[in-house]
Amino acid sequence: MRTRLGCLSHKSDSYNDFTAILPDKPNRALKRLSTEEATRWADSFDVLLSHKYGLAAFRAFLKTEFSEENLEFWLACEDFKKTRSAAKLAAKAQRIFEEFIDVQAPREVNIDFQTRELTRRNVQEPSLSCFDQAQGKVHSLMEKDSYPRFLRSKIYTDLLSQTQRRLS
Repeated sequence: MRTRLGCLSHKSDSYNDFTAILPDKPNRALKRLSTEEATRWADSFDVLLSHKYGLAAFRAFLKTEFSEENLEFWLACEDFKKTRSAAKLAAKAQRIFEEFIDVQAPREVNIDFQTRELTRRNVQEPSLSCFDQAQGKVHSLMEKDSYPRFLRSKIYTDLLSQTQRRLS
């Protein structure tokens, strides 16, 4: 319990938090990231999500905000939509529902009652689109709330500075 509470007191918003979770080795990854690419992340939320390092930076930021469950749910839905096996579809849908949507889920996302109930019904007869409404709500929430804060965050501004320093 003490360990779990200890992590709550560590709310950092540093560039080092981002480099610690990069998909590649941090120095090599940063050498590949151009200032132009990192600046494009400010063009739109979807541009940020579609870029490997943009996604990693946004994930690091959300961890500092204790709200990474929104991104993890969105990513789980994206992965779910790629499911081709009908046998796996039901099990995956149930797992996502229990982990993110159900009331008191371990990583419950913030959606309204109507969306939660529609998703509950959809999961009973799962299709590749059964999470679309919930995923859309979470995407909108992140785009309107978390994304603007990310663009003002120390993680993003430090990252831009790092890429610009390499040019000088």
